[in-house]
Amino acid sequence: MNDRPAPILIFTYGNPSRGDDALGPAMFELLEKHQQETAELNKVALLTDFQLQIEHAVDLQGREAVLFVDAGVSCSKPFECHKLRAERDESFTTHAMSPSAVLAVYKQINHREPPPAFLLTIRAYEFGLGREMSEQAKANLQKAYHYILECYLPNISQ
Repeated sequence: MNDRPAPILIFTYGNPSRGDDALGPAMFELLEKHQQETAELNKVALLTDFQLQIEHAVDLQGREAVLFVDAGVSCSKPFECHKLRAERDESFTTHAMSPSAVLAVYKQINHREPPPAFLLTIRAYEFGLGREMSEQAKANLQKAYHYILECYLPNISQ
């Protein structure tokens, strides 16, 4: 029995009932469906939640790479992807943390650097409670999905 975690973790987060904030969970659904239909993502673990919390640092253990996926209004469209550093910020003491703060917790509890991590932020427009995802956000989601499959995963697996 192999208890080693999948080497790559894709961690999506957001609130499905808040319009474009559903981009993270929607990405999870797309990737999960792809994973079930093909063998392409056999080295990838998928995880989703409403927000990042201190306990999520444990989910990074044993990984070779981590991709966080979230919605954002301040990024370029259709999405941005950048490398993260372990770093405490104001979110470190709140109930919802940034990916960099989660990496800092990992570093603190494991006494070593976290796995290489990236944040893919998908351009969002509307976060109203009870709203549907906007058409622009849906289009950006599709582009980000293809980026993960065609660019991110092939490059990170080398």
